[in-house]
Amino acid sequence: MGQYLIQAVHILFVSYTVLLFLRIITSWLPNWQMSHFVRFLAFYTDPYLFFFRRLLPPLGGVLDLSPLLAFFALRLLEMVLLRALSFLQ
Repeated sequence: MGQYLIQAVHILFVSYTVLLFLRIITSWLPNWQMSHFVRFLAFYTDPYLFFFRRLLPPLGGVLDLSPLLAFFALRLLEMVLLRALSFLQ
């Protein structure tokens, strides 16, 4: 049972990482911003990304490094959670 929970948590984190990556890529495509898919991505990823944009604003108003911090934090949270779940087995 515990192994299935660990696998499910890992899949959730990987899925959210893919959503973040797609959101960042689609932010470079202004013609796509009103599509249903991009609005779906924005709805689920922008609150998380905005948190890191408040911590690390764009450099020079152009270069936004906050997604790197967001990816790092997401990966760190996944590692901590998976380690805690593995101890519960």
